Amino acid sequence: MARWCYRHRLVVLLLWVGALFGLGFGGSAAGTDYANVFSLPNTDSKSAYDLMEKAFPERAGDTDTVVWKTDEGSVRDEAVRSRVQPALEEIAGMEGVGEVTDPYSGTPGAAAVSEDGRIAYAQITFKEQANAIPKETVEEIVDIAQAAERDGLQVELGGQAIARTQEPPAGTAEAVGILAAAVVLFLAFGSLFAMLLPIVVAVAGVGTGMLSTMLLSHVTDVPEVAPLLGSLIGLGVGIDYALFIVTRHRRGILRGMRPEDAAVTALNTSGRAVLFAGGTVCIALAGMLVMNMRFLDGVVVATSLTVVLSVLAAITLLPALLGLLGTRVLSRRQRRRLAATGPEPEEASGLAARWSTYVQKRPRTIAAGALVVMAVLALPVLSIRLGATDQGNHQETTTTRQAYDLLAEGFGPGVNGPLQVVVDGPAPDSLVAAIGSAEGVSQAVAAPPANGVSVINVVPTTSPQSEETDRLIDLLRDEVIPQAGVEAHVGGVTAVFKDFAEVTGDRLPYFVATIIALGFLLLMIAFRSLVVPLTAALMNLIAAAASFGVLVAIFQWGWGTELIGVGKEGPITSFLPVIMLSLLFGLSMDYQVFLVSRMHEEWVHTKDNARAVRVGLAETSRVINCAALIMICVFSAFVLSGDMEGAMAGVGLAAAVALDAFILRTALVPAAMHLLGNANWWLPAGLEKRLPHLAVEPAEQPAPEPAPEGGASAVHGYIRTADGEAVAGAAVTLLTKGGRQLDRVTSLADGSYIVSVPAPGTYLLAATATGHGSRARHLDVAGEPLVYDVELAEDEVDAVN
Repeated sequence: MARWCYRHRLVVLLLWVGALFGLGFGGSAAGTDYANVFSLPNTDSKSAYDLMEKAFPERAGDTDTVVWKTDEGSVRDEAVRSRVQPALEEIAGMEGVGEVTDPYSGTPGAAAVSEDGRIAYAQITFKEQANAIPKETVEEIVDIAQAAERDGLQVELGGQAIARTQEPPAGTAEAVGILAAAVVLFLAFGSLFAMLLPIVVAVAGVGTGMLSTMLLSHVTDVPEVAPLLGSLIGLGVGIDYALFIVTRHRRGILRGMRPEDAAVTALNTSGRAVLFAGGTVCIALAGMLVMNMRFLDGVVVATSLTVVLSVLAAITLLPALLGLLGTRVLSRRQRRRLAATGPEPEEASGLAARWSTYVQKRPRTIAAGALVVMAVLALPVLSIRLGATDQGNHQETTTTRQAYDLLAEGFGPGVNGPLQVVVDGPAPDSLVAAIGSAEGVSQAVAAPPANGVSVINVVPTTSPQSEETDRLIDLLRDEVIPQAGVEAHVGGVTAVFKDFAEVTGDRLPYFVATIIALGFLLLMIAFRSLVVPLTAALMNLIAAAASFGVLVAIFQWGWGTELIGVGKEGPITSFLPVIMLSLLFGLSMDYQVFLVSRMHEEWVHTKDNARAVRVGLAETSRVINCAALIMICVFSAFVLSGDMEGAMAGVGLAAAVALDAFILRTALVPAAMHLLGNANWWLPAGLEKRLPHLAVEPAEQPAPEPAPEGGASAVHGYIRTADGEAVAGAAVTLLTKGGRQLDRVTSLADGSYIVSVPAPGTYLLAATATGHGSRARHLDVAGEPLVYDVELAEDEVDAVN
């Protein structure tokens, strides 16, 4: 498939461009129909919601608020009324506005004036939900209302529709993330074209994913936050997957392969790993379905679809683009050096190799240090509190935050999150009186029955995010309502989010167990080991705890919120742990696959655990760290999204990726594997026979057939130290270029060895001995026996591609 895409590059490009334009045209024509369905089956708030729909079917539109405050006198004074009332009347006459209730229109609005008479509010009910109201209409309402301001008179607006006017331009977070990723890629590759490849591939995958999500919102419930999360994860994995493939492709060209062969090899190796990694991300995302929450179903659809399309772009669009660029995927300096000096040697060196050797020498110290760091970062998670963010968490400069604060000042903090006690039938006066006298209730007013349903509006004395408000809801449900002998349900946005947090907390252990079990099974099948997947599961849990600790410290405790400009601290959004754990487990699995697959390959060939871990870390740590740095840039940019949930997800995932890549995968995992030794690769014989075979690496090419005219040959020589001393008992292995073992011998007392070669060609000769570093080189063997002496140095760094 890679070769076909490479050779038919124009066809592939036209198909992708056609898909983008086609989906874009369809999406712009159909628009969006996002729906935030927070209600949960079998909860008290869902029962209240169903009765409210029965009572007030016509109240489908969003309700926003205009709040004004005078520094002197009363809001009823003619000087204030003459400015505010005309503005409210003009808003009431606008297209899309259903009704406006205000304190100047009669008794129904009398309660909308504070006791001291200095603060009042009016409610604007739209004919549509917030996301369906044209942004221009809302902006005009804001302008009309705030035009009534004068010295001593402050006018602010709050509500979901108003909040949309404060959002930064669409795509700001994505653009900043892509720009930061481009800088990292350019520093890594040193080539403009190579830098552009992962970005183009990621944009194609995310673009088609977002446009498809827009269309899907018309046929299923997709929450507003789903496209944001889809683009967040899509950009991260899209750039990373393309980075792994482009890195392998460039390495192939630098080592003498033709561009087409290098592309095919890159897709047949790194491309397979990308397919496996993308599949594990989708499995982790699908684990959210275990939660049985309608709200999360749309998130699963949007994020999984974007990941699938990002993988598809990496394995089809990328080889087509590689075909267009040819050798220009290398920098000019690399092309000049390749032409002047020929292919570079096939061995790794540098900082990654030195770090790998250091980990091998001091595994206990490094493991202990990494565990201490992760434990300290995880401590705040013990005080995590799930709930909902609201406009009280917005930045102080926004009109929605100021409206929220004015309402709390004039009418108490509970007015920003009223509760509705819903009764199927008339509400007894005794129930209203009992609720009004309950601890934590500021006001309880029964509205006239509608369609046989009565609603008691309850204003708590505390804010919607307060723990006291949660206790009030429990008090009403467990004591006040049962004692009144009436069947009633407590609803409202605050009650819905409380139920959401409780259900999330109850089901989270099952969700975590599901995705850990699936990940364990996949890794066990791929790497034929029980210890490797068990280690991966423990590392994932450690990374999750530490990243949530960072999240609690920033967003719940308020450490540094002003520095990143995300407003006031508050509880962690209820659905965020589920989404973050899905993404975190999926991304962690990616890095585990890329790291351990190279270790496993070396283990299969040499059965030397120390060498396998050392070589695997030396060869993969650089690309894993580069990929992680790109993801951190992309995720951190979502602080600019203007959405508190998006900022939480961005910061949490950026912290998780940083800790996972820089501490766990490059320090704790290899240190633990050195300490565990050969036990890493243990699998009971009975289980080995029953497990299906799932190889991340490509199938080994068949061994070359011996030449008919005595083409078989040999490699022979001596194994010596740097001082010329013979090394007896050294293991000498001959392998194909792909890594399949052909012959294995042990050096004699004088250090001599001889291995048989089936036919002329290029082979890998590896030698290792206890107390000495390993050595491996590619050799070109002709028809005659080749003499090759191997020098083993003590504690030598060796990393073979």
